Amino acid sequence: MSFFSFGQSAEIDIVLNDAETRKKVEHKTEDGKKDKYFLFYDGETVCGKVNVTLKNPGKRLEHQGIKIEFIGQIELYYDRGNHHEFVSLVKDLARPGELTQSQTFDFEFTHVEKPYESYTGQNVKLRYFLRATISRRLNDISKEMDIVVHTLSTYPELNSSIKMEVGIEDCLHIEFEYNKSKYHLKDVIVGKIYFLLVRIKVKHMEIDIIKRETTGTGPNVYHENDTIAKYEIMDGAPVRGESIPIRLFLAGYEMTPTMRDINKKFSVRYYLNLVLIDEEERRYFKQQEITLWRKGDIVRKSMSHQAVIASQRFEGSSSAEKALAQAKEDSN
Repeated sequence: MSFFSFGQSAEIDIVLNDAETRKKVEHKTEDGKKDKYFLFYDGETVCGKVNVTLKNPGKRLEHQGIKIEFIGQIELYYDRGNHHEFVSLVKDLARPGELTQSQTFDFEFTHVEKPYESYTGQNVKLRYFLRATISRRLNDISKEMDIVVHTLSTYPELNSSIKMEVGIEDCLHIEFEYNKSKYHLKDVIVGKIYFLLVRIKVKHMEIDIIKRETTGTGPNVYHENDTIAKYEIMDGAPVRGESIPIRLFLAGYEMTPTMRDINKKFSVRYYLNLVLIDEEERRYFKQQEITLWRKGDIVRKSMSHQAVIASQRFEGSSSAEKALAQAKEDSN
């Protein structure tokens, strides 16, 4: 509703050209609910139509120009007045003038760089959206449409195992080993725990996956820890020489890739936290950071040619060419 209570004289609708075939994914909104949004990757073209529908046919709509923007921005919840834009593209659809009837405008943002993954957290939100605006002298008419971006990675060449020790002199000595330090989001954490010395009565042992979101810089740094998963390793007293295998499936948990210093505004890191509790309810901790990444599922019919091209940033030209050749074979 406008300031003068005349209401908006036109409605805007944004429609993607490939809306019928483009994949949708669930993404958490700020209020904790989940909605489905169109999924895009880095380097993909974003194109479609802006439909402007006049509410009063026959009545002219004067405007100062019509435009559409593609925006990537970070919003820190403690600083809501400031939106930090890292992508900002504009296409003018119409020069200042007047509309005498409903009209449709085509737009295309070619091979758009989308460097970061969409993210909604405790204190920060990273979002991508299209915004169409009819500029007017008193009150603009605008419409936004959010999309979701996933960042693809390839298998890390160096992926060393993790070995750690937990010890209390003359009381407890435990070694634990995980098969690697970098995991994709549907991976399985495989490990083993060895009890070398047990002179305290351990009654419970578990592994937690902890997500730590860090926002801000300098004195205004905020940390939010969230326990994503709890995996009970044992319930009862272990004996010296015993070893316990671990298999923790990540696919069932809601996680994002590790994000480090995104646009110098925030980070999201994941840790494996080993917790021991003795019979006197004393707790012993050992924490180790792991890296999570999203596996690039490039060779699919539904994956566009553009995303294969974009994958060169991650895979190198030779493997990207193979993926492209395979994609062509699949489409035949």
